[in-house]
Amino acid sequence: MERSVLVLNQNYEPFAICSARRAIVLLYLHKVQLIEKYDVVVHSVSSSMPLPSVVRINRYIRKPFRQITLNRKNVLRRDRHICQYCGKNSKPMTVDHIIPKSYGGNDSWDNLVTACLACNNKKADRTPEEANMKLIRKPVKPGYLFYLQSLIRNPHPSWKPYLFMN
Repeated sequence: MERSVLVLNQNYEPFAICSARRAIVLLYLHKVQLIEKYDVVVHSVSSSMPLPSVVRINRYIRKPFRQITLNRKNVLRRDRHICQYCGKNSKPMTVDHIIPKSYGGNDSWDNLVTACLACNNKKADRTPEEANMKLIRKPVKPGYLFYLQSLIRNPHPSWKPYLFMN
């Protein structure tokens, strides 16, 4: 019973991850509904029930958004370790300022992208327009779903539709 359970809010948004033991207690107290289950049955003295994999809270709970730290690791993770100029996934990867610091560019989610060493050197201390380079995707600040996905390394297949990882 050491498995984890994905907890969805009433509107099916990912809310949290809890232990299977906690999910069983919440099911017993009728605080959640069983949405997906593992191929395991849990037995007690008086009953048996499937081990929950995904549960849904019966009432909507507002959750304050946790800010995602702006750092190199999270920029690379947001861009899936793909160069945002050429689309390659080569090593080593760098983090590039779209508008260079010398032009007044800052360290922000919308000014930092993943770049391969070749593209970063080609762009150098210029804007993408000056270097005649185009961004594949406009950078954005990641949301709560990114935060939750980053916590889960290898999600159970039954979780993937709820985490938009198909």
